[in-house]
Amino acid sequence: MEKSRVQGADMPTALISVYDKVGLIPLAEGLLAQGWRILATGGTLRTLNEAKLEALEVAAYTGAPECFDGRVKTLHPRIHGGLLYRRDQADHVADAKAQGIEPIDLVVINLYPFEATIAREGVTAAEAIEQIDIGGPSMIRSASKNHASVTVLTAPDQYEPFLEKLGSGTWGMEDRRRCALEAFRRTAAYDAAISGWMERELVSGKSVELPHHLCLNLVQKQSLRYGENPHQPAAFYVEPGRAFEGMASCEQLQGKELSFNNLLDADACARLVWQFPAPACVIVKHNNPCGVGQGPHALEAFMRAQAGDPVSAFGGIVAFNRPVGVEVAKVMSQNFWEVILAPAFTGEALEVFAAKKQLRILQTPDHWPQSAKGLDTRSIGGGYLVQSADDAFLPFESWEVKASGQGVKPRTEDLVLAQRVAKAVKSNAIVLVKDGATVGIGAGQMSRVDSVEIACRKAGERARGAVLGSDAFFPFADGLELAASHGVSAVVEPGGSLRDNEVIAAAQKLGVWLFFTGMRHFRH
Repeated sequence: MEKSRVQGADMPTALISVYDKVGLIPLAEGLLAQGWRILATGGTLRTLNEAKLEALEVAAYTGAPECFDGRVKTLHPRIHGGLLYRRDQADHVADAKAQGIEPIDLVVINLYPFEATIAREGVTAAEAIEQIDIGGPSMIRSASKNHASVTVLTAPDQYEPFLEKLGSGTWGMEDRRRCALEAFRRTAAYDAAISGWMERELVSGKSVELPHHLCLNLVQKQSLRYGENPHQPAAFYVEPGRAFEGMASCEQLQGKELSFNNLLDADACARLVWQFPAPACVIVKHNNPCGVGQGPHALEAFMRAQAGDPVSAFGGIVAFNRPVGVEVAKVMSQNFWEVILAPAFTGEALEVFAAKKQLRILQTPDHWPQSAKGLDTRSIGGGYLVQSADDAFLPFESWEVKASGQGVKPRTEDLVLAQRVAKAVKSNAIVLVKDGATVGIGAGQMSRVDSVEIACRKAGERARGAVLGSDAFFPFADGLELAASHGVSAVVEPGGSLRDNEVIAAAQKLGVWLFFTGMRHFRH
């Protein structure tokens, strides 16, 4: 294109300033071929010049050179005036003409990679601040506000559709409106990432109240076939600018696509198993543990977990906190499982699992967060409920012995296991543990005594000598009395009932060990 045409004010004008150069050259070639002139900044201009594509430097266009190491280059009336003035307002047109401001019809912007920068391990505050884009969001907002006349493109995947419609003469108001919506979404997410990072920097290591303004800045990581039921659309979202963790950091090694329910159950499963320092296995069904076992190695932990409730375990989600070898794989392959999670799988184990094509195998990190951002967020009609994650657990040494049983004092490991599992079970939660594994679990009942009955029924004869963990206090003595009638030797509960003395008296009378932890763990 001739130099005189590049500088002609009667041509449609595009301003391009992109950090990510993907698709830049084809876009510029398409614009020039359709008679546009291009204004460009810094690195964008160099890339275009290297490709021998004609473009005018923004500094030459505005008459104001870049300054402060490039921090100021597009913040100028000729830029923002050209974007913002209304072409349908006579006084705007007159002002533009009087001040020598020409219209800019297209803005192509993608921002400094702030989210990618703060996701890097060891990034400094100074490095993060340098990646806070100022001119880019300003131009995006100016162009988006005036989308009646200006198109704004903020992602490379928009370039080709734009050029196609531009060439056919069908690019119009509805297209510009959609681009403006995407642009405002982008700047909103960008600002949320910055404010979220600054908040974390300011409160790091400090105990603070929940924020007055909570911004849920999320991007879709994975679309799902459907939600809890086939008529519900669903997707998995993550927060940009934070290193992947939990389910987002898992690698699927085999099997069909994960469902909404799979993700919920897999998270519950892994969240619990990674709370145990010893080799452990957790089996989850419908977001409740149905079997938990500890042992000297993964195989023993699995066998104990499965034995806790073999009927409920069928078709469950299974998580390990140790690598899975071929011995475990051979035993597990005798039954049906939806998902198996572990920090590693041996090659031989994967060969065994490969025979089950539908089985999902997920390799996990070696730790698991209790919740996103350390917050537990749930939607209700009209708003959201937000609380800090229940990641506290009082050590056994702080528990109070309220009644000494007739038999030997139960194993500390079993008492702690019962209470840790109870913390992960839907309320009202009752967990029976014996010899390092659950033997009966009662979950989600409106009456605590009903949960005791279910747990004891599932345990059968194994209830004799078992210890019981309860997520909350016993409001009456009847729950403890029922457990004792099945042979339960010890009860762990937080205490705090108006009738604690009645419960303690019942334990003393029946010869049941009774421990108060002082911390409730409701899970609704």
